[in-house]
Amino acid sequence: MGLGPRSPHKVGRRFPAGGKRGRGAKGSGRPSPGRERQPRPPPDGLSERAPDSHPHLSPEALGYFRRALSALKEAPETGEERDLMVHNIMKEVEAQALALSTNRTGSEMLQELLGFSSLKPLCRVWAALRSNLRTVACHRCGVHVLQSALLQLPRLLGSVAEEEEEEEDGKDGPTETLEDLVLGLAAEVCDDFLFYCGDTHGSFVVRTLLQVLGGTILESERARPRGSQSSEAQRAPARECKPADFEVPETFLNRLQDLSSCFLKDIAVFITDKISSFCLQVALQVLHCRLPQFCAHLCNAVISYLSTRSSSVDGSPLLLFLRDQTSSRLLEQVLLVLEPPKLQSLFEEHLQGQLQTLAAHPIANFPLQRLLDAVTTPELLFPVFEELSPVLEGVLAQGHPGVVIALVGACRRVGAYQAKVLQLLLEAFHCAEPSSRQLACVPLFATLMAYEVYYGLTEEEGAVPAEHQVETASARALGDVTVLGSLLLQHLLHFSTPGLVLRSLGTLTGPQLLTLAQSPAGSHVLDAILTSPSVTRKQRRRVLQNLKGQYVALACSRHGSRVLDAIWSGAALGARKEIAAELGEKNQELIRDPFGHHVARNVALTTFLKRREAWEQQQGAVAKRRRALNSILED
Repeated sequence: MGLGPRSPHKVGRRFPAGGKRGRGAKGSGRPSPGRERQPRPPPDGLSERAPDSHPHLSPEALGYFRRALSALKEAPETGEERDLMVHNIMKEVEAQALALSTNRTGSEMLQELLGFSSLKPLCRVWAALRSNLRTVACHRCGVHVLQSALLQLPRLLGSVAEEEEEEEDGKDGPTETLEDLVLGLAAEVCDDFLFYCGDTHGSFVVRTLLQVLGGTILESERARPRGSQSSEAQRAPARECKPADFEVPETFLNRLQDLSSCFLKDIAVFITDKISSFCLQVALQVLHCRLPQFCAHLCNAVISYLSTRSSSVDGSPLLLFLRDQTSSRLLEQVLLVLEPPKLQSLFEEHLQGQLQTLAAHPIANFPLQRLLDAVTTPELLFPVFEELSPVLEGVLAQGHPGVVIALVGACRRVGAYQAKVLQLLLEAFHCAEPSSRQLACVPLFATLMAYEVYYGLTEEEGAVPAEHQVETASARALGDVTVLGSLLLQHLLHFSTPGLVLRSLGTLTGPQLLTLAQSPAGSHVLDAILTSPSVTRKQRRRVLQNLKGQYVALACSRHGSRVLDAIWSGAALGARKEIAAELGEKNQELIRDPFGHHVARNVALTTFLKRREAWEQQQGAVAKRRRALNSILED
């Protein structure tokens, strides 16, 4: 339902939360620490092997590795004794690598042990597993061991020269270097590419291998808990996947090109198969960072293939695939990595005139969000905004607020249509008229609720909207802040003129602002107030002054304490005195609190209470250094 006359149906509107895609992942627990002394190897590493099955670990072997891991965690971080302990433990791992990798508990311990390993022991374990690559890569536990081994490369590449280690430990060292082992793994995967990409577990190895070859570990991979046994981690929004880069040999990039060419041979499979498609998505992200020309070539192949399929009844054949669960995910990534001219052409040839339909679709609205995330030019924003702006309220009512937030983000990024989109939001949330309602926009945006729903009002169709009652609003507790509502406010606070949102924030009472700061999502709204270049110091102070009297409660909150630390770091000496004085009244309460005692230490509260002059000198020196740093950054 678009914008239009009020109706009884629209009056009682609570905008549904955005849809979710992806599955959650559980992390594994850590074993309890044991004694520091080095444990003895097990008397009998492997139990009797059953016919046609993976080797099994005996209880004695599991107990040994559990004690070994606990001892490593308690040992000093450096030193000859620790190095010897790691060497001996990894010797035992090498002898039982396959059994450990295919045992659930053993694989989790092995993943942690690999994090302690130096270069040569890891190479020996890798070499021990290589003869059983397919077994390990396609095993629900073994795959995570291979991933963990691959993810050690940023730490080990370019560490100690392999030639030096060969001289120190030449008699039992591996014949292949770490580079050779990675390239060998890539060659084996390349020879049976479709199999590994299509296997539920093997595809994880392919995805991690692509990242390692490209020297780019994606955030989604870095956030995966070590030892996780889930088949798919919770999908993070693609726009948040910031890569961590590291240097790799030229041979790695050459092999990455070879693997990328394998996608072209069976492009139809990688577009339509759910498991294989994930590998192509990761390849596009890695190639976009390291080999942009190959990334563009792959994108062209995907678009060309989809464009030649049977035509949709309502336009381009691409629209059919945007509505498909599997291919839409791939198209999301294509939209994010396309260069602006190519993105403009794709929009004009396939998507223009269809955005409202896509926004209403339960699947197609996600690639539409990625399109909006990729908008960087006024030339593309203009037709997109003109097409979507009339239906913002309807899109919210259909439960797709992510489309609206992505459009607002595009306006922020490009620096256009900011006043217009804010006015449309006020109308969609029924707080544009009368003008007194505009001061209530922050709670409405944060909770994604229309004015009547938030305040529990009922209005007849055609009736004049009631004026905003400040007293009633002040007495009401702030509603639950949603993640998307928080993102919306963050975008609006980074607009060139965020005055209306700041005035609405200024009307919140101390308890309401405290609730916002203590919320996991709402705390980031306070971060935006503190960091937005559009918010002046005076505006910032006017909003934050309502937190006076709430500092102790803020300090004793998980998320509020982080907000208070951020406020403190940017506060002048006078404001710091006020905060410290209020916190000092509850010093003992802060010290006993798991979050408050960190704030008390950051504020130097003990010094403030016992030696005020020394505290002021210390804080003055800090402020002086901060001013000097700011002047350097401004220059």
